[in-house]
Amino acid sequence: MKEANMRVLIAEDDADSFELLAILLNSFGYEVIGVDNGDDAWEILQRPDRPMLAVLDWLMPGMSGVDICRQLRAQPCDNPTYVILLTSLTSEDKIVEGLDAGADDYITKPFDFYELNARIGVGQRVIDLQTSLSSRVKELEEALGHVNILQGILPICMHCHKIRDDKESWLRIEEYLEQHADVQFSHGICQQCLHEHYDKL
Repeated sequence: MKEANMRVLIAEDDADSFELLAILLNSFGYEVIGVDNGDDAWEILQRPDRPMLAVLDWLMPGMSGVDICRQLRAQPCDNPTYVILLTSLTSEDKIVEGLDAGADDYITKPFDFYELNARIGVGQRVIDLQTSLSSRVKELEEALGHVNILQGILPICMHCHKIRDDKESWLRIEEYLEQHADVQFSHGICQQCLHEHYDKL
């Protein structure tokens, strides 16, 4: 299920094709950002708030859609933009060239309404999976960070047995572990203490 008003970049220099694409994508529930050349498309895709899905014409002024794909894939990114190439080049060699350059999918002109909807939907599902995976990786990295805190040498007071944390605060062992190991304590009495302190009762 696609997010409400997800933004999609369209880079298309043919006014009629752009208008048709924009109308269709708006009808699918997407917010369209449109440019008519590759240089402007590249600039938008470098922004921190870039659209996560882009429909790029293969041949257009400035950078071509294939050039943009190559440049994007050369950059390390946890959540790369999903790129659909729009092309009238239907030969198998050209399609392979576009995919090898880093395009995730392609649509040939003239495009079909239902095919466009389906391919955009596939892109949305991939983006959702990437976002979920990136979030899980971040959670695992944070969990590993907590585990690493508990490894190595802990500075502990030789008298009161409090532990010094990375903020130079001295905490009771229970407090330290609750903050860094995601544990909670319940209190009981071991057999040795039971005999030492309660035998006379």
